[in-house]
Amino acid sequence: MSAAAEVVLDAGNRLGEGVLWCERAQALYWTDIHAATLWRLRPADGAVRTWALPERLASFALCEADDWLLLALASRLAFFHLDSGELRTLHDIEPGLDTRANDGACDRQGRFVFGTLHEPRDGGDRRAVGGFYRLNPDLGLEALPLPKVAIANSIAFSPDGATMYFCDSPRKRIERCAYGDAIGAAETFVDLSGHAGEPDGSAVDAEGALWNAQWGAARVVRYLADGREDRVVRLPTRQPTRPAFGGRDLGTLYVTSAHDGMDAAARERDRRAGALFALAAGARGLPEPRFAGDPAAAPAR
Repeated sequence: MSAAAEVVLDAGNRLGEGVLWCERAQALYWTDIHAATLWRLRPADGAVRTWALPERLASFALCEADDWLLLALASRLAFFHLDSGELRTLHDIEPGLDTRANDGACDRQGRFVFGTLHEPRDGGDRRAVGGFYRLNPDLGLEALPLPKVAIANSIAFSPDGATMYFCDSPRKRIERCAYGDAIGAAETFVDLSGHAGEPDGSAVDAEGALWNAQWGAARVVRYLADGREDRVVRLPTRQPTRPAFGGRDLGTLYVTSAHDGMDAAARERDRRAGALFALAAGARGLPEPRFAGDPAAAPAR
């Protein structure tokens, strides 16, 4: 069994997400989406830094080029230089649709895969109008032949890079497909229709097991590669959003969380909502893949 999750930083994030570990910097990065803010924590000395961005940051990837990140901002993909603050826009995301970028992750081949989320202007129900996309190292963007989604989440890849995991959170099923230059048919990996909460972000460990944060259920669940539930980590907050492995041995599981949608009474009951958590995972992660494209090839605009 894993150790209990502890608060590492009471960040108060409205919608903490996108967490990942940078081995080069020995630091953890994540985003508070609605605050349009990128966060960094160095566990060795507790140093925290934030960057204000021009629009909401949904997810991002480390780059092979030092000090650069690839950002999936709400409406566009862009390179971001951590020291100078330079932003280089690459592509608009689903122009003309009432959507924004959401979950994303780099694959084992150095390509960035992300999905979108429907934001109906009339305040109605979300509909499955969003899609999944891949930014290639030549900076070309392609749509992936996967089902349309209302809230794209759980994007992760097997250790050999041959399987992609993903979900449409309201459907309460984590899916998978054969993955490479071509994309296979989607199939159900885990069906959560009989459980509380919805699948949110995921991470894959070195043994090929998938760890999934379950929004509204106060837990992260480890699923073996055959889909069997192996371990449940209970968290002291209802809305965990995404796990990531970090630390020098990649044996610490970090988990972001959110207080988005909670009224004052709910926040009083859930005082840890929006904090960053950590626990000894009892498993090791994999080094975070880096986007292979060159920021110098992007126009400065």
